[in-house]
Amino acid sequence: MIKLAAILALVLGAAPARADDKPDLAVVHRIKEQAFRDGKVMDHLFWLTDANGPRLTGSPGFRSAADWAVRRLGEWGASQPHLESWGRFGRSWAVQRFELSLIAPAYARLVGVAKAWSSGTNGVVSGTLVAAPLFPEREDRDDGFDLAKLAARVHAYAQANRGKLRGHFVLLDSPRDLDLPKPAESLRYDDKKLAEIVQAPEMPPAQPFEVPLQRLPRDAKKRAALLAYVPRELLWDFLDRRRHVYDELWRFFKAEGVLGILSTDDRGEGALVFAESTGAWEASQVMPPPVVALAPEEYDRLARLVEKKLGPKVQLELHVVASDKDQDGLNVVAELPGAKKKDEVVMMGAHLDSWHGGTGATDNGVGCAVMMEAFRILKALALPMDRTVRIALWSGEEQGLYGSRGYVKEHFADPATMRLKPEHGKLAAYFNLDNGSGKIRGVYLQGNDMARPIFEQWLTPFKDQGASSLSIRDTGGTDHLSFDAVGLPGFQFIQDPLDYGSRTHHSSLDVYEHAQASDLLEAAAIIASLVYDAANRPEMLPRKLLPPPLPAARPGSSR
Repeated sequence: MIKLAAILALVLGAAPARADDKPDLAVVHRIKEQAFRDGKVMDHLFWLTDANGPRLTGSPGFRSAADWAVRRLGEWGASQPHLESWGRFGRSWAVQRFELSLIAPAYARLVGVAKAWSSGTNGVVSGTLVAAPLFPEREDRDDGFDLAKLAARVHAYAQANRGKLRGHFVLLDSPRDLDLPKPAESLRYDDKKLAEIVQAPEMPPAQPFEVPLQRLPRDAKKRAALLAYVPRELLWDFLDRRRHVYDELWRFFKAEGVLGILSTDDRGEGALVFAESTGAWEASQVMPPPVVALAPEEYDRLARLVEKKLGPKVQLELHVVASDKDQDGLNVVAELPGAKKKDEVVMMGAHLDSWHGGTGATDNGVGCAVMMEAFRILKALALPMDRTVRIALWSGEEQGLYGSRGYVKEHFADPATMRLKPEHGKLAAYFNLDNGSGKIRGVYLQGNDMARPIFEQWLTPFKDQGASSLSIRDTGGTDHLSFDAVGLPGFQFIQDPLDYGSRTHHSSLDVYEHAQASDLLEAAAIIASLVYDAANRPEMLPRKLLPPPLPAARPGSSR
């Protein structure tokens, strides 16, 4: 028969939250005072964006911003601020001059952005436009999840257009029918929407390894729901293989003597330009001729001029500087050493790299500025912390979480084998910020039920600021996934969307003016408080079961 004392011990021992998970309100008050009265978050954002410009992985702009971050962390008294290599990335690439104009049948200056890792021109070039869409029907682009189908389409396209494109500019996309203009979305979550977010999702009809990527539904919402259950490392390897399918297309255009390639995007309107890359960042790949993304209104005008056989001509000058060898990928890393459990670590991070149409402010200069500010607050207040606090600003996120994946593989575990390194048992938690400039409304628990009662207590002082929602959901797309992939407690925050999804994400409007200072000041206070709580909690945060090793066969992976 079990004695009463033993029963009580079992019950108390199994309780998911304890009295010592209650935050120290005196410390929280000091953190809020430092954040709101002496906050420097917008100053950090200025230096990261306005002063250093866009921060494409491997580019001079990234290196300049990373060097600035290392210097600033050192000025605050951080321990060992440094740049840490995660492996070879690819070419350094940057634009030094860009001018694009329609010169016939009438003049117009065209607003566009050269896609990263495309070639420049040799001075000013001009030529006529031809329409040769890779996907004549825009919905056919969803076939991109079937690599065999995509490769066949690229090959057939090259065969059909051989000898037809020399000396021309190519319109690679089909024109898009624009809807009536409407005000751009800028959203704050209301109670109804937050209630939807915290509701547990429906389970998909297949287990993770049984979701064939080539059979994903075309419906975007259904596809996204299923992608959440694909092991992340497999998904990133798949995307790596998919970008290499386009190598044949780029080689074809180069061999044909195409002057340039013009494209557009389904996202946005009102002269917004969304531009990412050609995917040809490895030095072993052929960089295509200039590839330029245009706003849909300008692109559609060019398509109509071609359709009416008016012989439209454009003129382009694009000067790019690219290295001929792969460069090291670099992360910014610094620490505040712990007092009693120095070998145990709480990590906080955001990705420093960006795209180059704007200055990478909302994606993700704001995340880096907030994490640096939270780090500054903890140092400025000289708060005693048992565990070491480590900040990391990642590179290569936009290409596939390369920086955080490389770091996790080096320090903690390789998700392919799940052989754990000693540091794996010493990471208390990782906190990530990368959902734009909106205020923090809570935490995505990433399926970690055991963490719920802990965050409920830690967020209590911020309930009046609207930061109290906890969602069991697995949210994707950024660097906490690298930690979660090897069974480490990694968390991303729920944030108000604002205009992140509708206007600024990867667009020419991703600039300082679209950052919300009050939201970022609050975010710095919340994250500084949670990091402090995690650093002083008697135990590390609870963990989910370790994931199994990935399937052995991953053909074609470049990482």
